[in-house]
Amino acid sequence: MTRSSAGKLLRKPGDPQRATFLELFFDLAFVYVLTQLGRVLSQDLTWRGAFHTLVLLLAVWWVWCSTATVPDRFDPRRPTIQLLVIATLVGSLLMAVALPEAFGAHSLVFAGAYVTVQVGRSIGLLIALRGHELQRGALRVVIWFCVSAVPWIAGALVHGTAQEALWVLAVAIDYLAGKLRYLTPGLGRSPPSELPSAAEHLAERHRQFFIIALGEMILVSASTFGGGGFAPDRTTAFLVSIAATVLIWRIYIYRAGELSASAIANSRDPARLGLSAFYAHLVMVAGVVVAAVGAELVIAHPAGRPEPALIAIILGGPVLFLAGRSRFEYVVFSRVSWDRPIGLLALAALTPLMLLVPPIVAAVAAAAVLAGIAISDAARARGRPPESPSPPG
Repeated sequence: MTRSSAGKLLRKPGDPQRATFLELFFDLAFVYVLTQLGRVLSQDLTWRGAFHTLVLLLAVWWVWCSTATVPDRFDPRRPTIQLLVIATLVGSLLMAVALPEAFGAHSLVFAGAYVTVQVGRSIGLLIALRGHELQRGALRVVIWFCVSAVPWIAGALVHGTAQEALWVLAVAIDYLAGKLRYLTPGLGRSPPSELPSAAEHLAERHRQFFIIALGEMILVSASTFGGGGFAPDRTTAFLVSIAATVLIWRIYIYRAGELSASAIANSRDPARLGLSAFYAHLVMVAGVVVAAVGAELVIAHPAGRPEPALIAIILGGPVLFLAGRSRFEYVVFSRVSWDRPIGLLALAALTPLMLLVPPIVAAVAAAAVLAGIAISDAARARGRPPESPSPPG
């Protein structure tokens, strides 16, 4: 591909920054991915199960992030870019199918799909950009993903602690690469101009993935409720889970979610702020995945025994969400509203008491804390002019 034809793959400065149908189509695969992640956790409510879920979440999140930045830089209307994104979608679905047994019988399928997706997409861009100055950036990415491929595949060939250690190393390499802007001997690091910085596009992609996560929570709640009858306690548990979903959406979107595009655009370093927002969304999405598992378990057994692991799941989902939301608010406004840490403290204080009551009571208590935060947000905004974004730095 010549320099001129490679240049046609790039977005033009005047192109719309809105997410495209191709990106929405790609996101559909992650409804299933997040559902499968929830299965990993629900099948093993132990610290080890939580650890496995975290490692796998970091892996699939990096696939999404690495792919979401492609249409930010390149024109998604080009067949080459569409082919790369759709191929990644297929690979992501294969990873999702293998997720429940990723630390078991399907470890090689998961690792092989992950490596194929990350290395294959990067090599595709490397070839497509032949003769263009951005090819050096694509080469840096290929090299780093090839390095992390070694512990991914090696980990899939062993079991137990060895597999866990190798996959933690692989995840660390992938995230370190992004942090170092793919610093490579002889090639340097990617300059800020090569990093995703289209504010409206980045913010919209953040919101879309978070909505996908909420959709997974609704799907899990409705599927669990629909499979076991309309007993009063199950119906109550279902309604509480839907109320919690609505409250999470309301807390997320209020001001920070609405103004994230302006915050990124007005930042001195849009790429760095966009990366901070990505990490904040990772924590929030983790919270929604955990909350969905909690909703599933409560709807299935609303009056069951309050096992410590179950209570940790029910309250831990909102805790993770509020922690990530606090970070996101700081990214947009350089401060955190007082009701966020108060909500976190309230959930922590409720934990010992919830070990003495049925799971449905714990779910109601968690929803009540979220409702208090949503009401506080609304009361604080009443009669005041809308706050403008003021990102840090």
